[in-house]
Amino acid sequence: MEFKDSFYSMEIPDDIFEFMQGKSYKADCTIEREDLRYLHILHVGFDGKVHEGELVCNKVIAEDLLEIFRVLYSNKYQIEKMRLIDEYDADDESSMRDNNSSSFNFRFISFTTKVSKHGLGVAVDINPLYNPYIKEVNGRMNVEPATATEYVDREKEFPHKLTEDDLCCRLFAEHGFEWGGDWDSCKDYQHFELPDEKIRALGL
Repeated sequence: MEFKDSFYSMEIPDDIFEFMQGKSYKADCTIEREDLRYLHILHVGFDGKVHEGELVCNKVIAEDLLEIFRVLYSNKYQIEKMRLIDEYDADDESSMRDNNSSSFNFRFISFTTKVSKHGLGVAVDINPLYNPYIKEVNGRMNVEPATATEYVDREKEFPHKLTEDDLCCRLFAEHGFEWGGDWDSCKDYQHFELPDEKIRALGL
């Protein structure tokens, strides 16, 4: 495929929206279809080959994501998979274990009525198996995905590790995203999101 024709954003096609029903787009979803966008991109996989990727996100970050992924692709930055999370029945753990990078998946923050950043479509997870979510809960370390324990020690060197000077982190920062690897209450190394103040300013 030609580079210039391979990175695009569009309103969600009917067949994709039907596929999302009951999965990422649940019955209690508070986000309108018109506020979401389907993105098609190219990315370099771990095999060094070019792959087609697809993603659903909020329209407010669609152009930013296209710009970020164009630069990553041009620099041969490796992202193993970018499939619709609906292929995993919108199950985050399954998607993360398969190292799938994704964005929109409607849900509320646990024990609240507040929609999560992924539920708003303003968060993106990149190579999640190698960049897990880590939080201490009741004195025990919680790791998501559960199969990512060997990547918890960020002092170790291993491929596909996201760090603050990594190209991916720098690009998301340039576009106004916050990185979960900078958080104190937990570490979410795979995760990039719009900060709360931007969410409020956009009225989301």
